[in-house]
Amino acid sequence: MTTMRLKRFGSKKRPYYRVVIQDNRKATSSVTIDEVGYYHPIAEKDQQVKLDAEKVKMWISKGVQVSPTVKNLINSQGISLERK
Repeated sequence: MTTMRLKRFGSKKRPYYRVVIQDNRKATSSVTIDEVGYYHPIAEKDQQVKLDAEKVKMWISKGVQVSPTVKNLINSQGISLERK
C-alpha cells in the first residue's frame, strides 16, 4: 500500500519536508516513488507550502492513503481530496 506523507530533510532545528509518495512498509528515509511538493515550516507564510495539484489529484485517484498532516496541507492549498 502506498502513502502520501512527509519526508524530513534539513539540519537540527531547521526542518524542511518533502511531500512524497512512498510504500508504507518502508522507512521514511528510504526510496520514494514520487515527490509532489514541499513544506517549509520556518519560511514566510506565503512560501511554506508548494504542492503540484495535478500530481496530488492523480495519486489520490489511484488510491493513495494520505497522512493526517499532509491532508491538512492539501486542504490549506484548496485541493480537493475526492476520489474519482
